[in-house]
Amino acid sequence: MRVIVVTAMKHVVILGAGFAGLELATRLSESLAGEVRVTLLEQNDSFSFGFSKLDILFGRKSTADVLLHYRDIAKEGVEFRQERVVSIDPEKRQVATDVASYDADILVVALGADYDFAATPGFEAGGVEYYSVAGAGRMRDVLSNFDSGKILIGILGHPFKCPPAPFEGALLLHDHFVERGVRDSVEIRIVGPIAAPVPITKELSQSILDALTERGIEYVPNQHVVELDTRNNEARFKSGISISYDLFVGIPVHRVPHAVESCGLAVDGWVPVEKTNLATRFSGVYAVGDVTGLPMAKAGVFAEAAARVVADDIAARLRGDVLQQPYEGAGSCYIEFGGGMVGKVEANFFGGPTPTARLVGPSRELAADKVAFASTRRERWFES
Repeated sequence: MRVIVVTAMKHVVILGAGFAGLELATRLSESLAGEVRVTLLEQNDSFSFGFSKLDILFGRKSTADVLLHYRDIAKEGVEFRQERVVSIDPEKRQVATDVASYDADILVVALGADYDFAATPGFEAGGVEYYSVAGAGRMRDVLSNFDSGKILIGILGHPFKCPPAPFEGALLLHDHFVERGVRDSVEIRIVGPIAAPVPITKELSQSILDALTERGIEYVPNQHVVELDTRNNEARFKSGISISYDLFVGIPVHRVPHAVESCGLAVDGWVPVEKTNLATRFSGVYAVGDVTGLPMAKAGVFAEAAARVVADDIAARLRGDVLQQPYEGAGSCYIEFGGGMVGKVEANFFGGPTPTARLVGPSRELAADKVAFASTRRERWFES
């Protein structure tokens, strides 16, 4: 006689609907429909690609053009709720939001990294940034009235999202001022706390340094901004030096969200996870994306790839199997060089004995590839 075993549907609660949360919810809907029900919690009403902030900054698109609304998510077995996570109990896999509370069989923390603007005194009052949608809009308005002077781009902490982005911004600022006919009146300089722009490989950093040098942009390494003197328009550094500016553009300090920090998940600032499957030290709890402490770049493509591994690991565990393909930390990031040219950084952090990275391009073909990248994910996650 055949025995039919009926198991209760497992409840997967995903905190955060960025690259990781969206991909994980989609993959679970595809692979485990009928076996799991997914609750996707996110405090915002819409998603945007990181690189779309550059479209806002340089007036190529409006804010409305780049937003993808979560209300359009329609995946089998997935319920989206716009709520703010207030507290997390990783031992009990319980989550409280500003609206309700949830008990999870499997909890996935994909809340990303928050910006700590107050960590750098003077920055909120005396600087601009393009790492947020609102910030990109404000900086666009400031740029429209800026036609001469010193621009200082300061990387205020490490790690930070999308390591090429500060340099990408500088390259596009160069183009912006060339097109306006005032480039000779504008000085652009980047300062950062790390020795090289993208230190995963010397060759990759050198490629970026060469592009900056060709455009008359200086990178000042190993300098940590501790405050902005907004009265004298000077950035003060831990080393004791100061650099004057007319416009300060900051890459803000990143940190885990408060709910993650206060619940005991974070250690030394970030959430430690198993490199192979993104599991935390708490049973049935994963952490994915920028919130983790993995020794690798923080970027959406890596979070997306990690989410696929978590989905596979969840499926394997539910079926009494083991994960077949561990996480390699592999992905490709696009970087605009200006003039319609786009490069692609192909990186792999864990797939071999040492991390690897190379720059492909830049080319106009890769610009089209970048458009296709966004289009495929928009269709996959939002069916639009």
